[in-house]
Amino acid sequence: MQEVIQQVGDLLLNSLPTLILFILLVLAYQFLIQKPLSKTLALRRGRTSGAVEEAAKAISAADATANDYAARLRHARAEIFRLREDRLREWAAERDRQLDAARKKAQQHVLEAKLSLEAEAAEARKSLMGVADQLAEQVLRAVVPAGGSR
Repeated sequence: MQEVIQQVGDLLLNSLPTLILFILLVLAYQFLIQKPLSKTLALRRGRTSGAVEEAAKAISAADATANDYAARLRHARAEIFRLREDRLREWAAERDRQLDAARKKAQQHVLEAKLSLEAEAAEARKSLMGVADQLAEQVLRAVVPAGGSR
């Protein structure tokens, strides 16, 4: 067992320079690589998060602008539809006015034609009455002889 301890002691003694070199290497790595790398990564992370924040602000500003444009577009469409409805109402009112005027004119023509027909009918009745009287006289003369023997 003494021999094993002796061998372990020799191994430790022989590994001491390697251990010291390893510790020096770790310290050199820490000062020469790890610190500058950590510093650079922190700076990069700061810049990246700053850029991400700026991008988020730009996106929110773009969203706000898009929402504003969408609201303006909805308002413009509503205005267009309102103007269109107003114009359609005006056209319907004008059409109704023209229809009423045409209807009144047609009624006036019908009334005039009716009055004209009634006047013609009255004149025709007069004329027929006059002709009927003449015909009745002729029929009477034809049926009853002129000197009448009874």
